[in-house]
Amino acid sequence: MWHLYAEPRLRQTSSIIYLAVDDLLSPRGNFLPGFDEFSAALDHAGIPCVWLSSRTRLQLDDPRRRMNHTHPFIAEDGGGVFLPEDYFHLRPQASDAKRGKSATVRLGRFTCLPVAEQQPAAETALEELAAETNVSVVPIRSLPPKELAQNLGLAQTEAELARQRDFDELFFFAGATAEQMKQFEAAAYSKRIVLRPRGALWSLAIGASLPRCIQALSKLYDRALHAHARTIGITTAADTPSLGSACDRVVLLTRKNTAEMEAETAASPNRRVMELALNSPDVWQRLLEVVPAK
Repeated sequence: MWHLYAEPRLRQTSSIIYLAVDDLLSPRGNFLPGFDEFSAALDHAGIPCVWLSSRTRLQLDDPRRRMNHTHPFIAEDGGGVFLPEDYFHLRPQASDAKRGKSATVRLGRFTCLPVAEQQPAAETALEELAAETNVSVVPIRSLPPKELAQNLGLAQTEAELARQRDFDELFFFAGATAEQMKQFEAAAYSKRIVLRPRGALWSLAIGASLPRCIQALSKLYDRALHAHARTIGITTAADTPSLGSACDRVVLLTRKNTAEMEAETAASPNRRVMELALNSPDVWQRLLEVVPAK
């Protein structure tokens, strides 16, 4: 448990945006056209926009700097919540201090609310799973720089940032059959290890949870604002289930055309989930209209 003090720059707001940025951000760190104006409009309205990403805090450093993003973010697919310096003032209650426990850790220049177990927990778990199932895996942290960059499709300097992870372990199967991969997944599931595909790679983490990260951060906002701020998740199809369980409303950005979306909505209406075409020229303006006025 923590006492919370709101920094004066956190303005009173009726909404908190949780935005999955990976599909909006190229591997080189460039956002889709119009995103910068959308972010500036949210800042002008005093509406916090929390970034959600499978990338590491180091990988997000440059995009956050260029977009002047000063709000918290959630990295490594629910590994932990990262709070900028003095965004909230936190201190442990006496009961927590007596037990020697801390709800936060210091990672780089951020205060982090960890949800997943920190490294090397995932690294060790991967080694043990591989030995237990007799399945050959290659963690990306073990690759030389040139091979690492080739596997990730990034420049070497950017690939090195992906290597340095706080919570999850990225790896690929080496010559494993489909049946062996299924056995590996089953063994991970039995140990409550989170295993997720990442294109040609896989991510392994212990305890990672995007909903838990969102719930923890939303509680901090509510306590700072002395009221419940409505939570709106903006995401792509891959993230909808996890966001839907943690946010009051979800906006799903799709690449479907308008006719397809209207047909699906008529067949199965869902008032909590709104679909918008990502390739629509007015998508960012329509997103702003979804955010309730104060």
